[in-house]
Amino acid sequence: MQVKTISKYVIGAVCGALVTFSIHSYASSNSDASGSSNNVNIPVDEINNFAKVYAIAKNYYVESVTNTKLMKGAIDGMLTNLDPHSNYLDQTAFKQLTEMTTGSFAGLGIEVSREKDDAGIKVVAPIDGTPAFLAGVKSGDIIVKIDSTPVTGMALDEAVKRMRGKPGTKVVITISRKNELKPLDFKITRANIKITSIKYTMLDNDYGYIRITNFQADTIDELATALKNIYTKDAKLKGLIIDLRDDPGGLLQAAVGVVGAFVPEGSLVVSTKGRVPNSNQQFSVRPADYAVDDGKTVDILAKIPAIYKTIPMVVLVNQGTASASEIVAGALQDYKRAKILGTKTFGKGSVQTVIPLSQDTAVKLTTALYYTPKDRSIQAQGIKPDIIVKNEYNDLYDSWDMSEANLDNHINNPKGISVSKDKDNTPVISPPKQISTPAELKARYKAQLLNVPKVLKPGEATVDLKNDFQLQWALNIIQGKPIPAPTVATKTK
Repeated sequence: MQVKTISKYVIGAVCGALVTFSIHSYASSNSDASGSSNNVNIPVDEINNFAKVYAIAKNYYVESVTNTKLMKGAIDGMLTNLDPHSNYLDQTAFKQLTEMTTGSFAGLGIEVSREKDDAGIKVVAPIDGTPAFLAGVKSGDIIVKIDSTPVTGMALDEAVKRMRGKPGTKVVITISRKNELKPLDFKITRANIKITSIKYTMLDNDYGYIRITNFQADTIDELATALKNIYTKDAKLKGLIIDLRDDPGGLLQAAVGVVGAFVPEGSLVVSTKGRVPNSNQQFSVRPADYAVDDGKTVDILAKIPAIYKTIPMVVLVNQGTASASEIVAGALQDYKRAKILGTKTFGKGSVQTVIPLSQDTAVKLTTALYYTPKDRSIQAQGIKPDIIVKNEYNDLYDSWDMSEANLDNHINNPKGISVSKDKDNTPVISPPKQISTPAELKARYKAQLLNVPKVLKPGEATVDLKNDFQLQWALNIIQGKPIPAPTVATKTK
């Protein structure tokens, strides 16, 4: 078969799971993606065994089972056994995948991944302003039941389907959370969710703040508007903070465009490497690589004031920073364009290709890994901050491990590198007091929710400098205040 690419690589959180994808169409041919002869050895014995098992299940299972159920289960098993992100997309899942890239869908507003050892469904991040976010769902939560049905053994896509549904209907998700003595039930009303990916405001005098909730089709345009408005309000702008915490990803083009707002034109942002030639691509700061309609629009970045190419920057990250947001953090770190502040990111650095099987079904298959401008692979590795900030909600040293490396069947980092947690000279900043009791955690989180205005202007961000320790330090650093000296462990004789 000959593979023809019909869209650019897309990366991020789609259909509730972290993915990176590209859509391809197939034409009948005897050649593979590289144009060479596709001589696949047919495993006759294995296929015969499959047919026998299929017939046994069909004829002798305790309940009558449809051919569709058996075949879908077989395909799902074949693909999910490869890695956490390869799977079969039926009509519903394929539709959800398309909806998520537009920033509009019906559901709860959480991004999830499969927890290691099938213990549950892990919340990578609740999306700002969505029903799940307002209900109090947090990054790192483990979903153990959906409407009283345990998720043990449940496929990730099936769990997502159960949480999605018609707006106005309710679903109860049962969550296991660190520092909570018993599971928590959240009764959440589904809604039509239109995500504004860019929110912004000013911090103190002369410092701008931009929160990127995810990367979607209109992110670059929203970013350009935000940057222009910030500069209009304060022409003496001294610094900018980009908040990528709990950003699960999105469109690759949007990530390339975001980086392009702050680095020179033509700069390499990310490259992908795979087994077949068309998986090996480079994406740079040029309209053809970041325009969502294949470069037919005007250059959106051209209206961004030139000051943003040189202004001091700090980027906030945490373990919920994944996929496309890791591309942004990695590129800005490689070019030393910004200080990366927070905790190690999720580590989702693989590319999934979505190959249509029919008009409304497809296979999502991992086909490549992506690399930063300095050829670093983020896969199962993440971006390690330039400055580590510990806090009561996201502690690099003793929190639950919410990362790609903790998922079953994950692909290992091709460079075999391991991020050191405490044996290097990376500065570590700790708050004066670590909140540890469940009562204190509940009280603090409830207070934060109460402080958020119920009605915000489109694109308006709310911040809490008093309680957001990581944001406090971002502002300190961008203002030039000294960073605590690294603490290096000493050996005892």
